[in-house]
Amino acid sequence: MITTHTTLSQELKKVGVIILGALIMAVGLNMFLIPANVFASGATGIAQILSTLIPLSTGMLLFIINIPIAVLGWIRVGKLFTFYSFLHVALTTFFLEIIPITELSSDILLNGVFGGVITAIGAAIALKWGASAGGLDIVALVLAQSSERPVGTYFFMLNGVIVIAAGLLFNWESALYTLVTLYVGSRVIDAIHTRHVKLTAFIVTKKPDLLRDAIHQNITRGITRMPAKGGFDASEKEVLMIVITRYELYALQQVIQEVDEQAFTNIVNTAGIYGIFRKDK
Repeated sequence: MITTHTTLSQELKKVGVIILGALIMAVGLNMFLIPANVFASGATGIAQILSTLIPLSTGMLLFIINIPIAVLGWIRVGKLFTFYSFLHVALTTFFLEIIPITELSSDILLNGVFGGVITAIGAAIALKWGASAGGLDIVALVLAQSSERPVGTYFFMLNGVIVIAAGLLFNWESALYTLVTLYVGSRVIDAIHTRHVKLTAFIVTKKPDLLRDAIHQNITRGITRMPAKGGFDASEKEVLMIVITRYELYALQQVIQEVDEQAFTNIVNTAGIYGIFRKDK
C-alpha cells in the first residue's frame, strides 16, 4: 500500500523484495515440492495438482488461476494490494519457467519440510512488505467479507480441499506430507510476519491528533483513544488502539514511522472480535 508520503525509492524497494520473494518461492517449488509430489498451500497447490492432469506447467496454471482472482481482489480487497500480489504471482510464474525442476533429495519428508520452509519464506517477505502470494489469500478475504465467518475458516476449508485432492488423485501418503508442508509453512510465516488474520495495535504517542488523521487517510479502521502518562518522565501521552488485518500492518508501520518516529507500538494477535469491524476494505 502506498501511503500519503511514501517515496518512489520505498516502492522500488518493495518491488525488489517481491522479486526476491517470488524467486525464493519458485526455488522451493521446483527443487523440493514438485519433484516429490508434495503440494503447497493455496492457488500454488491447486496449480501443482492441475499440472499433473493437463499438459500445462505449474507456473502457467498458477498465472491463469490468479487472473480471475486478481480481478476479484481489485474490486473487493484493494487495488494496490492486489497489484503487488499479482506482480508476485507473475514473477513466481516467470521463475518457475526458467528454473529447472531438480530433485535434490529422494526423501519425501525432507522435500516436504524444506519445500514448506522455503516457499513460506517467499510468501512471508511479500506479506511483510504489503503484498501477498495471491491466490486463496484474496479469495478467503472476499468470502469473509460476505459472511460472519473469520478468514481463517476459509483458509482451512480451501487448503483442506487441496489435501483431500492430493489423497484421492495420488496417494494418502502425499496428502499427509502435504499437511506437514502446510504446518511448517504456517510456522515460518508466523515467525517472519504473522499468520493471524486480525491484529490489535496499541500505539503510545505524543502526537495523537496527527497520527489519527494520518491513519484514517490510509486505513479504513476505527481508532479508540485512551489517555496515558509516561511512567518514567510523567509526560502526557495517548494510546491509540486499532484493530487491523495482517495485510494492513505494513501500511500502519509506514504511517507511524512518517508521523511519529518516537511512538511505541505493541502489536497483539487478536483471537476474535465482537461488534463493528469494517469489511469493505
